[in-house]
Amino acid sequence: MGMTEMAAERASRRRGFLAIALGWLPRVVLSLLALLILALALYRFVPVPSTLMFGRWLTLRPVEREWVPIEQISPALIRAVIAAEDQRFCSHRGIDWVELNAVLDDEDGPSRGASTLTMQTAKNVFLWPGRSYLRKALEIPLAMAIDLAWPKQRVIEVYLNVAEWGDGLFGAEAAAQRYFGKPAARLTTAEAARLAGALPNPIARNAAKPSRALQSASGRIQRRVGQLGPLGNCAVPG
Repeated sequence: MGMTEMAAERASRRRGFLAIALGWLPRVVLSLLALLILALALYRFVPVPSTLMFGRWLTLRPVEREWVPIEQISPALIRAVIAAEDQRFCSHRGIDWVELNAVLDDEDGPSRGASTLTMQTAKNVFLWPGRSYLRKALEIPLAMAIDLAWPKQRVIEVYLNVAEWGDGLFGAEAAAQRYFGKPAARLTTAEAARLAGALPNPIARNAAKPSRALQSASGRIQRRVGQLGPLGNCAVPG
């Protein structure tokens, strides 16, 4: 077989592999969509793990988390987290387009904020840690799907049970027990503000021994809670 024939045969094989891959692509996409719909339906009712928790389990590292329903989480913590992370949570449909457009126009891109609590829940439950345009692009449709499938209280319930508050420490109940020696239901306004203020850097910020930066953040969050008024009530039971 000559060189020309060999080259033609290799090109034919590549075209064949490409055709097979393209033929399977719609099936893979449909399968992933079906799995997502199933997960959204299931996760509306059962305790939800995060991808960080899965990663720790797979590498045999400890995970400290006790799932509690939203009725067993202090309303002060719910309002503090909304005030700190997503003040328009009760009014948007999973995406805060005003903030997101501002970030996309910024040269820092996805390295700065604009992630709503729904987007953070999507990241924690379905995606990987880190910052990239790809992950941000995936967060958007996932957050919209979550907002469609779950009520606001469920979004907050899942978020507060998967949020990281220390190395291997996940969820409001485990954080309240470690830092304040009490259940999440009994957190005070000041304690809730400290926990909310620790979220941007939970490994470095200790809610029980707050640094000046955390104390300052806690004060800002308490002021924002006062400014929220009824806008923070959509996720509070009762």
